[in-house]
Amino acid sequence: MDETKRPTPPRIRRAQVLALTLLVVSDVINYMDRGTLAVANSAILSEMGVSLVEMGWLLSAFAWTYALAQLPVGGMVDRIGPRRLLGFGFVVWSLAQAAGGLVHSFTQFVVSRMILGVGEAPQFPSAAGVVSNWFPVRERGVPTGIFNSASPLGSALAPPLLTLLIVYLDWRWMFVLMGLVGLVMAAVWFALYRDPVPLALDAAETAYLSDGAGPDGKPAENLGFQDWLSLFGHLTTWGMILGFFGSVYLNWVYLTWLPGYLTQARGMNLVTSGFATSVPFFCGFVGCLVAGWFSDKLTRGSASPVAGRKVPIVLAMLGMAAFTVPAALVESNVIALACISVVVFLANASSASAWALATAAAPPNRVASLGSLQNFGGFLGGALAPVVTGYIAQSFSFVPALLTGAAIAFLGALSYLFLVRGPIPAHEAASPGPARPATGQDRCDDRGIRLGQPGPVLPHRKAAASRKNGAARQHGRSGDGGGGRPRLARLYPRRQPEQPVGRRRTRCCPRGTLIQQRRSRQ
Repeated sequence: MDETKRPTPPRIRRAQVLALTLLVVSDVINYMDRGTLAVANSAILSEMGVSLVEMGWLLSAFAWTYALAQLPVGGMVDRIGPRRLLGFGFVVWSLAQAAGGLVHSFTQFVVSRMILGVGEAPQFPSAAGVVSNWFPVRERGVPTGIFNSASPLGSALAPPLLTLLIVYLDWRWMFVLMGLVGLVMAAVWFALYRDPVPLALDAAETAYLSDGAGPDGKPAENLGFQDWLSLFGHLTTWGMILGFFGSVYLNWVYLTWLPGYLTQARGMNLVTSGFATSVPFFCGFVGCLVAGWFSDKLTRGSASPVAGRKVPIVLAMLGMAAFTVPAALVESNVIALACISVVVFLANASSASAWALATAAAPPNRVASLGSLQNFGGFLGGALAPVVTGYIAQSFSFVPALLTGAAIAFLGALSYLFLVRGPIPAHEAASPGPARPATGQDRCDDRGIRLGQPGPVLPHRKAAASRKNGAARQHGRSGDGGGGRPRLARLYPRRQPEQPVGRRRTRCCPRGTLIQQRRSRQ
C-alpha cells in the first residue's frame, strides 16, 4: 500500500507541539488529582474512621460520575470544541479537588469526589478531539500514546510527591494545593490553545490534515442526537465499550488499591509503599509511548486502520490477565511488584491503543462521541473495581480480588477481538435507521411533481408504468373533460389556467432529486 507521507506544514507542526504539551501537563495534573485519595488512604482511614468497604465506595465515587458524564460530554466536545469544554472542566475539577481538603464528614468527601469526576470527564474525549483535529488519521497513534502516557506519569509522580506533602504538611493541605495548581493550568489552557476551526487554513494545511480521512476531504458537519444515538447500532461500538470495561477495571484495581495493598497485604510502611507504587506507573508511562509507536507501525502496514489499532489492544489485555495471576499468588514482594509493573505497562499500552482506535473507527465528526462511549464503558469498570475489590478483600483476601480482575480483563480482550470488525460508516452515522419521511416540502407524486406546488397540464404522452400494479395507462389530453377521461386523469383533476409563459417550475425526478425545468411555449 502507499506509505508516502506528506510533509507537515510549519504552522500545523507548531500547533501539534503546543497542543500535545498542554495535554500532557494537564493530564499529569488530572491523574495526580485522582491519586490524592489513594495516597492519603491510610491517613484518611485513621482520621475519619472509615472501613475498607467505605473506602472502596469513596474511591469509586469519582468513577461513577466520571463514567456517566462521558455520555453527554463526547457530543458536547464534537459540537463546541475541546478548548472551551476542557477549560471549563479544569475549573470545576480544581475547585472540587481543593474542597476535598476542607471536608469534615464522609458524605461531604463523597460529594467532592463526585464533582471531581464530572469536572475531569472532558479530559480524554477532548484530547481525542485535539488529536483528530491536528493529526491525519494514519499518524494519530504516536500523539495518542503521548497524551495517554501522561496518565501513568501522573500516577507515578503522585505517590512520592504527594507522600512528601502529607509528611511535611498534612493530607488536607495536599488536596488544597493540588486544586490551586489546576486553576493555574486552566488559565494557561485558555490563553494558549486554539481549535483549528476558527483558523484560516490554506490548501496545503487542509490537505495534510485530511490525508487518509476520506475521498472527499470535506469538513465534518455537526450532527444531532439521533446521529449520536446511531453509534449504538454498530457492533464496533459495543465491542469498544465492553472491551474497555475489562481494561479499565483491572487498571483501576491497581490505580486505587495498590498503595493500600502494599501496606496491608504486603506489609510495607507508608514511605516505602509510596516509592514502590511509583515503579509500576513509570512502566505504564513507557507502555503508552511504545503502544503509540507500535500502533502507528501496524496501521501503516495494514489495509484498515481499525485492524492496526485493534491488535495491540488484544495482545496487551491478554498479557494483563496472564501477569496478574503470579502477582496475586507469589510470596516475594519483589516478584509481585515486577509482575504488577508488567501489568500496568500493558494496561496503559492498551488504553493508548484504545483511544487511537476511537480516532480510526469513528466518523470524522463523531470521534469524541465514540471515544466517550468507550470511556463510559471503561469507567463503569473503573467505578466497580474499587468497590468489588474492597468487598472481596474484606471478606476473603486480596488474592481472589486480583484474580477476578484478571478474568474480567480476559473477557474484555475477547470483546475487542470478535466485536470490533471495522470502522463505522460516516453516512450511516449521519442517517441512522429508515429514511426520513418526506414532507410537503420535498415529497413528489407519481409524475415527479413536488406536492404543494402548482402542477403543469398533463402533456400528450404515455405515462410510466405504475409502481403498484404495473398496468400501462394512457394520459388523456389536458383539455379532455369528457366522462370517458382515463383513470390517471381522474386521479389528477384539471388544474387552474396555465401560468404565464417562461415561469420557472420546480420538478423532481422519480428518485426524488430536485431539478429545475422551464416550461416551453405552447
